[in-house]
Amino acid sequence: MHGAVLMMASMAAYTLNDSCMKALAGDLPLFQAIFLRGIATVAFLAVMAYRSGVLFTMLPGRDWFLIVLRTFAEMGAAWFFVTALFNAPQANVTAILQALPLTVTLAAALFLKEPIGWRRLLAIMIGFAGVMLIVRPGMEGFSIYSVYALIAVGFVTLRDLSVRRMSRTVPSTLVALVSTAGVTLAAGAGAAFEPWAYVGGKSLALLFAAVVFIIGGSLFSVMVMRVGDIAFVTPFRYTSLLWALLLGYVFFGEWPDLLTLTGSVIVVLMGAFTLYREARLKRPRTQGQAGV
Repeated sequence: MHGAVLMMASMAAYTLNDSCMKALAGDLPLFQAIFLRGIATVAFLAVMAYRSGVLFTMLPGRDWFLIVLRTFAEMGAAWFFVTALFNAPQANVTAILQALPLTVTLAAALFLKEPIGWRRLLAIMIGFAGVMLIVRPGMEGFSIYSVYALIAVGFVTLRDLSVRRMSRTVPSTLVALVSTAGVTLAAGAGAAFEPWAYVGGKSLALLFAAVVFIIGGSLFSVMVMRVGDIAFVTPFRYTSLLWALLLGYVFFGEWPDLLTLTGSVIVVLMGAFTLYREARLKRPRTQGQAGV
C-alpha cells in the first residue's frame, strides 16, 4: 500500500505539472516555457547525479548510443505532448497517453522479438479501438492536436524501448539528466527563433510549480521502484487520468464527451489487463511517463 500511495502521488505530481504548463499557454511561447522549466530541472538532476556519484560514469559506446536515441525521443515527445496540451483538453491528451503500456508491449514484440500471447494482442487491438474513440479521425470533434498526442505516444514508446536495450548498470539518474538536458537545449534553440515574452509573476509562479511537481513526480516514481511490488502498484499509474479529469474541469472548464470517456475507459481497462498479464508471466518491463 505504501508503494501504491507513492505511485498515485507520482501521477498526481506529473499531472499537476501538465496543468501548470497548460496554464502558461497564451502567456509564454511553447519553447520558452519548456526551456525555462528545463533549466531548473537540469540543475536539480545534475546535483542528484553528482551526489550519487554517477555524474561522470564511464559507459560503453552502445549504451551512449541508446542514451542519445532516448534523448531524441524525449525531445520529440516533449514538443508534441506540450503542443497538444497547450491546444487540447488535458483529459483527452492524458487519456491518449494511457495507451503507452499497449504500444510498448506491441513495439517490443515487433522490434525486440519479445513473445506476446493472443490475450495481450487482443487487448492491444481493443485498446487501440478505444484510442480511436478519443481521436475520432474524420468525425465531428476531431482535433489535429489529438494526433499530436498520438505522435507523442510514439516517441515515448521509442524512449522506453531504448531503455529496455540499455545495460542494467546504466544509472537512471544519468539517463534522466542527459535526456532533460537535451530537451532543454533543443527548446532553447527553438526559443531563439521566436519572440520572448515577459515572465510576469503569474508565469513565474506557474514555472516554479511545474519544476516542483515534475521533480516530485520523478522522486516519487524512483521511490515506488524501491518499496512497492511492481505488479501491484503499476496499475495505479492510471490515476493520472482521474487527476486530469478533475484538474481540467476545475481550472480550465473542460469535461470530455461520452465518446471520449468511453474510449478512455477502454484504454485503461486494456492497459491494466496487459500489465496484469505481463506480471503473471513475470516479464520485466519499463514503465514510461511522458514527464514533459
